[in-house]
Amino acid sequence: MEESAGMVDISGKDVTARRARAEGRIVLGREAFEVLKGGSCVKGDVLATAKIAAIQAVKSTPAIIPMCHPVLIEGIKVGFERDEAGSAVSVTVVVNSSGKTGVEMEAICGVSAACLTIYDMLKYTGKAMTIEHIRLIEKTGGKSGDYKRAD
Repeated sequence: MEESAGMVDISGKDVTARRARAEGRIVLGREAFEVLKGGSCVKGDVLATAKIAAIQAVKSTPAIIPMCHPVLIEGIKVGFERDEAGSAVSVTVVVNSSGKTGVEMEAICGVSAACLTIYDMLKYTGKAMTIEHIRLIEKTGGKSGDYKRAD
């Protein structure tokens, strides 16, 4: 029987400081944005809940992405920026760790969960929200070196 691909063996890699920053955006529409802005969501504080969801997602990434290694998460920062003109919210997640593998997937997973939580909490205002531009912005540490998105 042929051996299938699996989790990459990182046992020979050095422990280094790792950092990853990801971002994404959810376009809400005017009604949902006004509910968010006014703090009148029937489910509670939208951004506080989305922040908790992002943190939980970062810590749970290996449980949902099959080939991700469990890593020691040493710091998580979650930020939100409201775009009134676009009726949107941008989400940024920064993850810090010291380990043998990076935390890019954890940062991206955190952004995704925050956007999904915002959608879930505001979907009663309309289902036409759009989650977009989820991507890695930069990462530091590790054998492959630093990366910074050009656009």
